[in-house]
Amino acid sequence: MGGFRKWAVYLVALAGFTAASASAAPVQTEHTVSQLVAEGPAVPGQPLWVALDQKLQDGWHTYWINPGDSGLPTEVNWTLPAGWKAGPLNFPAPHRFTTGPLVNYGYEKATRILARLDVPADAKPGSTVTLTAAANWLICADVCVPEDATLTLDVPVTAGGSPDPAVAPLFAEARAALPVPSPYAASVGATKAAVTVRLAAPGLTADQVKDAYFFAENPDLVEAGAPQQLAVTKDGLTLTLKPTGRATPGPVNGILEVTELVNGQPTTQALAIAIPADGVGAAPASGGMSADTGNAPVLPLWQAVLFACLGGMVLNLMPCVFPVLSMKAMALVRHQGAHARLHGLVYTGGVLACFAAIAIVLMALRAGGQEIGWGFQLQSPLVVAVLAYVMLLLGLSMSGVFTVGDQFMGVGQGLTQGDGYAGSFFTGVLASVVATPCTAPFMGAAVGYALVQPWYVALAVFLALGFGMALPFLALACSPWLLRHLPKPGAWMERLKQVLAFPLYGSAAWLVWVFAVQVGAPGMTGILVGLVLVGFAAWLYGVTHYAEGWGRRGGALAALAALALAVAAVVPQAVGNAAPAADGKAVAMTDGFEAFSPATLDKLRADGRPVLVDFTAAWCITCLVNERVALSSDIVHQALKSHNVALLKGDWTNRDAEITRVLQAHGRSGVPLYLFYRPGQAEPDVWPQILTEAQVLEAVGNLPKQSASAQ
Repeated sequence: MGGFRKWAVYLVALAGFTAASASAAPVQTEHTVSQLVAEGPAVPGQPLWVALDQKLQDGWHTYWINPGDSGLPTEVNWTLPAGWKAGPLNFPAPHRFTTGPLVNYGYEKATRILARLDVPADAKPGSTVTLTAAANWLICADVCVPEDATLTLDVPVTAGGSPDPAVAPLFAEARAALPVPSPYAASVGATKAAVTVRLAAPGLTADQVKDAYFFAENPDLVEAGAPQQLAVTKDGLTLTLKPTGRATPGPVNGILEVTELVNGQPTTQALAIAIPADGVGAAPASGGMSADTGNAPVLPLWQAVLFACLGGMVLNLMPCVFPVLSMKAMALVRHQGAHARLHGLVYTGGVLACFAAIAIVLMALRAGGQEIGWGFQLQSPLVVAVLAYVMLLLGLSMSGVFTVGDQFMGVGQGLTQGDGYAGSFFTGVLASVVATPCTAPFMGAAVGYALVQPWYVALAVFLALGFGMALPFLALACSPWLLRHLPKPGAWMERLKQVLAFPLYGSAAWLVWVFAVQVGAPGMTGILVGLVLVGFAAWLYGVTHYAEGWGRRGGALAALAALALAVAAVVPQAVGNAAPAADGKAVAMTDGFEAFSPATLDKLRADGRPVLVDFTAAWCITCLVNERVALSSDIVHQALKSHNVALLKGDWTNRDAEITRVLQAHGRSGVPLYLFYRPGQAEPDVWPQILTEAQVLEAVGNLPKQSASAQ
């Protein structure tokens, strides 16, 4: 009943208001009373201001031009007499509404949106024109309801006139709610890492400015829900914002809301900011950063290429790659001169082809709006399962269960045959594929740089990464001196091949664990059955490989059928990808770590605590080694605890767009990434990708002494 009486009061007030001014009819929808109001009569050749006046039910809100993280703006479609023109809607400065992690921009209780109508010079005085506005809006509380109304307004045309005093208070309030042109020069800088809004206001002090917030008109410019970091200097104020990554070059318009103390009282002013496209520059590399952003390193191309090449060389030492490459290198002892060099070049071609393909797919997906980075394919459980099968097959081949390796990997006698070159090529492809779970030193900065560059620059960096990976084998193949110093071929090669099978079995077991982490324990049945089928296929192919006629062909077909069944066994779990944890996180939060979120990070930093954020993934070998070597010892735990360091873990095992954006903001395309936030320091320290216990202890030990007792 209370709500009904309130709506009745609104309608009575609007009816009286209508009778005193223009012939307008208020329209009531479920949660809104709307009316079109003219400021006065229409005068030929002069503008006429009209207001869309809306009263909203208590607890409900509508939206601004940019609704924020969700919602839709109010829209008006005009039907006007011939010669009349409608200008853009003038929205009042919005309010912020927070619902969990989401931030929206809009209005509650009431809103008045102004529009300027241009009256043609040939409008006839003494006539009456009808203006029609088809308005639609979204109004939300706990639920959202789309509403619309067709509003009409009869306006007399007079030779001269003045604003109607009956509506003067309404239009005065509407204009007072509009943002005012900024009296200070404003500038905007934009990079992939941050959007920076500056107001040149000399004389402002941090004691005067209590708060500032930028409402961007373009919803693709900045993340509404991300914190905005304020810095006040003698030259003015700076806001550092988190970009969405979707914006295209163009002008920047919005409202900068500044709250400052005037005579001891907080006063908020909404300043209209309009920066033309040619005035939008690059954000500086210094200054405060949002809690979940940072400054991506700016590398010259030559340095990115060099880092990529060095990182690629280190990839050869990874446990998935080393056994394959070692046997390929040992096979070269049978060959000298041009033959060995050709195998080296073909192997290099396979590596480069694979890295080029990875780069093209990665850039294409990112261009389509996907938030992905290095190792993205391992966020697919199906890819992880197939890689586990490949590792098992390679291990079984090196253990002598079957001899397809003579063709595929190009070892032993296969190198003396024509298809040995094909083996070299596919060995390069295989080595590249199995290297993707790994991130080497130098590599992170180079790949991070590549992903924010034009496609041809990115391709050059990825090819440099592949060339670095192929370089040791290529150097060996092209150096007669190195080949002469390799051990002579013999029975030891077979024993070495069998020994090197076990790292591949270990890699397969690790990938099975990653699969289980991604899909949960119930999904283990499919991959375990698949592994049995893969083993059966390898054995069957091995025992029928030297058979004659249909025996050999039948064995090969049966082996292929078993492999197909192995893949089919994991498809239901892999495609469903039901995360085991309720929060969707696959990596267990142990040893005092909490799950990362920007809100948690902001709260911990606001409390004055140092914070270590570990961005990791179950399929990242480097991450797991770092956790075991540098972050798991008692002495490290004690140091972190004694300095009251808060521990957050960002799990990237399955795709997470928010974590991808954090990685990109710090110039990385993949994990691991370690960010160490010191109290009072705007930007985090970025730790190396290969960690040691000594590095962690040194970084924590350098904390200010007072942080050890922070609560």
